[in-house]
Amino acid sequence: MKSIKFWFVAMSLALVAGSSVAAPADAPEQIVRSVSRDVLEIIRKNDKDSARVRDQVDARVAPLANYNRMTALAVGRHWRNATPEQQQALVREFRQMLVRTYLSALTIYKNARVDVKGSRGGNSSDELDVRTEVFLPGQKPIPLDFSFEKTSAGWKVYDIAVDGISFINNHRNQFNAIVQKEGIDGLIKNLSGRNAAARGNKVASKR
Repeated sequence: MKSIKFWFVAMSLALVAGSSVAAPADAPEQIVRSVSRDVLEIIRKNDKDSARVRDQVDARVAPLANYNRMTALAVGRHWRNATPEQQQALVREFRQMLVRTYLSALTIYKNARVDVKGSRGGNSSDELDVRTEVFLPGQKPIPLDFSFEKTSAGWKVYDIAVDGISFINNHRNQFNAIVQKEGIDGLIKNLSGRNAAARGNKVASKR
């Protein structure tokens, strides 16, 4: 349950959730719901064209997530030692992995129920945590928190915590182990390989 897929299963469930509490159009809760409705519509209209779905979902989800900060936090202390080119490659591969897993989760877990519990201040005045609970059949509710930051481009997600476990921290441990053994280029190669393997599996499944 601590894999990347579960984090994005949980994220996708919260994205498709409704709330009885009205929120301003620019509030994090409403932003997430609006984007999710569009994503589900993209899937419905293009369910036979996975490449088109991926590209359109990426374009729609991009305004919601701060991929640069998410990648930097996940890579941790090694980020500052990476060259600008390596940082760009890490963000590109990390982003592909997140969108791919997010899309997969959305197509599987669309009927779960999520209760939005409200918001609370984050680590600074420009940060806000949105608290929810995910309800899956036969399981206890799963606490799920979204960490938003207010940037010049609006509110963006930079971390997710499932049952108190941070998405970023979970991947930082994994990435740190890879970098220590294989360096930054090894991490880039690892992420690229995962994405290529996923694309290959999709092509093979269509034959």
